Amino acid sequence: MTLVLKPGYSFDSDASTYIDAVETADGQALETGVRVAINDFVLGCKQDEIWDAIKASCILAGARTLDGALVPLTGGAPTNFNFVSGDYDRETGLVGDGSTKYLDSNRNSNADPQNNKHVSIYQTHPNTLSRAMLGARNLSPLNTTQINSTSTRQWAIQVRNANPDQFTGDSMAVPQFAGGTRNSSSSETRRNNQTNTTYSNTSLTPPSLNLFIFANNQAGTAVGFSDTARLAFYSIGESLDLAALDTRVSNLMTAIGAAIP
Repeated sequence: MTLVLKPGYSFDSDASTYIDAVETADGQALETGVRVAINDFVLGCKQDEIWDAIKASCILAGARTLDGALVPLTGGAPTNFNFVSGDYDRETGLVGDGSTKYLDSNRNSNADPQNNKHVSIYQTHPNTLSRAMLGARNLSPLNTTQINSTSTRQWAIQVRNANPDQFTGDSMAVPQFAGGTRNSSSSETRRNNQTNTTYSNTSLTPPSLNLFIFANNQAGTAVGFSDTARLAFYSIGESLDLAALDTRVSNLMTAIGAAIP
């Protein structure tokens, strides 16, 4: 349906479809401010021409229940492994346990073209060190797409390469958007702490592995489970403008926080 707040303001059809699905899962309506925050996010992504590149995504905040938070913004729904309602907070997102809890995004790492790929997360509380927040990794030959915290408080962000020595930024700073994008066979761009950095490396053919959230899918097995990190958003898809997505997601989370009593 088309939601209307006042003359001149109407809801985007994709936003309305998502909001309806979340409210059905929740069993009750969202606050008007949360609805507006979601709508403004979708409209903003379309304005920035990044919406179509987001192929699988969840807003892990705003919804009244865990079921509502796992309604996909785009793409298929993730499969929930062991998360319960107590792990979810409407303002700060979902938290793992370091051993058993993760989401299977049901988005295969090879679903997007080899040199046309992005992944991103938004964290509101950091992990302890050397933990995975998103990933799929083949071992032989080594080929990784991941967003991890490292033993030196940095980010390990990779998009289809075998160069784990290239890290950046402070993974303990929160709230923070982090992501990587590739639109070239010879380089990728990583973003954290509101800064883009481009690294030269050669892309590799992606393995047939679903990307996991709150863990890394290592050749079909969940490893490196996230423990204390709270994630309020993730996205997977084709290459896009990370700075634009960072701005839109950060604004979304601020607006959701302001709208929840």
